[in-house]
Amino acid sequence: MKVELTIDRTKELPKGAIPALEKEFLKRLQSQFDECSLVIRRAGSDGLSVFGGEKETKKKVEEILQQTWESADDWFY
Repeated sequence: MKVELTIDRTKELPKGAIPALEKEFLKRLQSQFDECSLVIRRAGSDGLSVFGGEKETKKKVEEILQQTWESADDWFY
């Protein structure tokens, strides 16, 4: 399964936020899914794509992403 997360390039993010997010999000994804890769890039808008998974898989990935963002104080600083 491949997960691609795009973040709006106009959003202000702290220095090092994307590598830290990639590390934490991938760790959480790999604890739930055996074969999983992640790409995070800046783009014109926010987006999440899940390739190679079922419809329920995308909902689970969205939940993991939400939990990861909400817990940023725990893993980012």
